[in-house]
Amino acid sequence: MAQSSQYGGQSDLSDKATEQFKKVADRVEGVAGAAAGQIREVGDRAGEVAGNFKTAVDRSVKTQPMATLAMAAALGFVLGALWKS
Repeated sequence: MAQSSQYGGQSDLSDKATEQFKKVADRVEGVAGAAAGQIREVGDRAGEVAGNFKTAVDRSVKTQPMATLAMAAALGFVLGALWKS
C-alpha cells in the first residue's frame, strides 16, 4: 500500500478500473454468446426453409411442369428488370 499513499490513491483507481473492465468484458461475452446462439438458430431455420422450398419445387415440377416453367420465366423477368434498373 506504499504506492497508494505515494501516488495519492492511484492503486485504488486502478483496481476500480480493472473491476469495471472485467464487468464490461463479462457483459460483452454474454451478449456475444447470445448473438452467436441466435445466428446459429437463424441458420438452422434458413436450412429448413431451403429444404422445404426444394421439396416444393420438385413436387411442382413433377405435377405441373408448365406452370413451374412459367413461374420461373416470370421470376427471371422480374429479377432481370430489377437488375437493370
